[in-house]
Amino acid sequence: MPASLPPGPKARPEVESLQSYSAPLEGRRGLLRLDFNENTVGPSPRVVEAIRAIPADHYAIYPEYDGLREAVVANLSATTPGLVRSLAPEQVGLFNGVDAAIHALFQAYGAAGDRLLTTSPTFGYYTPCARMQGMAIEAIPYEEPSFTFPLAAIQAALQPPATGAAAGDEAQASWTPPRILLLCNPNNPTGTRLAPKRILELAALAPHTLVVVDELYEAFTGDSVLPLLLQASGAADPFAAYPNLLVLRSLAKTAGLAGLRIGFAIGPAAVVDRVSRVTGPYDINSFAVTAAHAALADQPYVEAYVAEVLRARDWLVQRLREAGVRHHVDGGNYLLLWPQGDPAEVEAELRRAGILVRSMAGKPLIDGSLRVSLGTLDQMECFWAAYAAIELSASP
Repeated sequence: MPASLPPGPKARPEVESLQSYSAPLEGRRGLLRLDFNENTVGPSPRVVEAIRAIPADHYAIYPEYDGLREAVVANLSATTPGLVRSLAPEQVGLFNGVDAAIHALFQAYGAAGDRLLTTSPTFGYYTPCARMQGMAIEAIPYEEPSFTFPLAAIQAALQPPATGAAAGDEAQASWTPPRILLLCNPNNPTGTRLAPKRILELAALAPHTLVVVDELYEAFTGDSVLPLLLQASGAADPFAAYPNLLVLRSLAKTAGLAGLRIGFAIGPAAVVDRVSRVTGPYDINSFAVTAAHAALADQPYVEAYVAEVLRARDWLVQRLREAGVRHHVDGGNYLLLWPQGDPAEVEAELRRAGILVRSMAGKPLIDGSLRVSLGTLDQMECFWAAYAAIELSASP
């Protein structure tokens, strides 16, 4: 045997230079999971019953998706007051989690030299997906001190430079619109919220840009563009005026299906079709399909969980204010706080106490903070007792 084997074939240059998105997901069972914004109590009992009822011989059958798109449409219709029009099943794409939908939309619409326009900091998976395609990334920072959405800067980036001087004319002639505008609303990790009306204005401003709205956390604030589209009168197609808009939804954060991986892309049928073309025929497993049907049929469970999280958030924020802990909270089921001590050590101490939080070390604008997911009131009381013992007992 030779001492060393020759290197194998290299991947595409974009992949060779890529730093993949990874998250520390091992060793989390049995701990209080306040690190990845998951549902902290598990799914509806109806989900568990439905999965247990799957016959053993069905494990050997490829999954079937008939009726799941219709179930998503029915759920949205039932939860949208003042409904004027409805979605069509072909306007709903099914994916192995929203991560898979994000990957697919970049594969379908992103190419080398194209530009991704987004914000900073935001969900970390957008960047590797863009770099896999060789795209340039323009990430516009949120505005300090309250992490306000940089609306004017995003609007400017969607339009050609002003004409005037010769250099300006040349820049305008060579300008191309961003291929994709990706907005997380509410934003992870800052919680920044952008009014849905503003998002529709951005989509109208940039008809040649695919405007993608990641709405994984909208249930905790109601910041969704879909009700506006479904409540408006006019054409029967909700996306008739916005053929470049795509909305991402999940059952991970509210319905407790993060481990089963199920996500949706909702938009014009033509866009959903293109994004779906780059996925496999059986990407979503049968257990996820069964769980999704059961979860969508038990909206009261989701609403009760969301209400409990919001109650727990109010309680924890009051404790942070009373103790003078620097923090930031807005949308989503999470908040940011800045320890007085070394954040890495505080994170480690919390883990030793059985509580997981997520360090924001190295992230623009929020370096030195910890992101704390919000769970039930009992869980946040447990977190606060541990955090106060670590941080506040050591304060002068």
